[in-house]
Amino acid sequence: MATITLHRERLRYNFERLDYLFKTKYIHWSVVTKILCGNELFLKEILALNPAQVCDSRVSNLKVIKKLNPEMETIYIKPTPARSVSSVVKYADISMNTNIETIKSLSEEAVKQEKIHKIIIMIELGELREGVMREDVLNFYKEVFELPNIKVVGLGANLSCLFGVLPNTDKLIQLCLYKQLIEATFNKMIPYVSGGSSVTIPLIFKKMLPTGINHFRVGETLYQGTDVYKDEISNLLKQDVFTLQAEIIELIEKPMVPDGDFGTNLEGESYQIKENLIGKTSFRAILDLGILDLDRVNIFPKDESIGYFGSSSDMIILDLGENNQNYKVGDLLDFSINYMGALRAMNSNYIEKRVV
Repeated sequence: MATITLHRERLRYNFERLDYLFKTKYIHWSVVTKILCGNELFLKEILALNPAQVCDSRVSNLKVIKKLNPEMETIYIKPTPARSVSSVVKYADISMNTNIETIKSLSEEAVKQEKIHKIIIMIELGELREGVMREDVLNFYKEVFELPNIKVVGLGANLSCLFGVLPNTDKLIQLCLYKQLIEATFNKMIPYVSGGSSVTIPLIFKKMLPTGINHFRVGETLYQGTDVYKDEISNLLKQDVFTLQAEIIELIEKPMVPDGDFGTNLEGESYQIKENLIGKTSFRAILDLGILDLDRVNIFPKDESIGYFGSSSDMIILDLGENNQNYKVGDLLDFSINYMGALRAMNSNYIEKRVV
């Protein structure tokens, strides 16, 4: 069985440096836990760091977090589905919303559960994912402020996740100005301007982050040690918080070109013969994981001499060339994995999870 490993000290190193950065800038931040897919073993490692908040896009994951630590403040970070209103109120202290009818339902449910449910209203800033259109913001807030058992604690925006629209000073200043406009119009205090995510962190170092942005939601930079803005590693943080190991279940020297009549493979792709490889052979290693578990473009062999040959639903086939490392059946190969690779691996029931 393949294994995804969380390296505790690398995670703690990144958390402490991010926590110090945000505290020096008087910024609140929430750890995004959706990559952990509700895994109790790994969630315990996050909660042991004592974050102020955690946020997730799955109610089932928030339920696990509340089971492990009922006092932890939780945020549901996508618009609430109508059929999940009851559990969102139960397991999320705060939710991010864009639909007035949904917020009315949250209000009714909060009254039933005798709770005050906090909300952050998301505003559209050009990424075209979730967000109230800017021309509708004031009327939207007016309706929300009238609802019982609902407390507006912020406004926010999502950038970079869908089309890769990068945050910049202009867009973030717009968000801060909406806060000022709402507070002045309705005589209400809005604590959070949640305009920050992993991709926004580099703006802090460039001194381009407006001072009004005081809430971040951070996942990828914590777990991957990346500068998401430039799509490169950060020299200030540790990489390989997650690593992957997979076992070689077959290793045989085989031709480099398939033989026979070609149709399409299970992904609908047609193989194109490379004539320069006809008659050549290489050592081929089959791993005990496949497309069902993750996409090969998200994993990177530690041994850079290893090449990729192909994948099927539950096997990945690697090209070991002449096998100068003398790999054999039963050996474990080590891989770095990116954010999407870790997310897919965490979501697979066929990959073991462990902490070192």
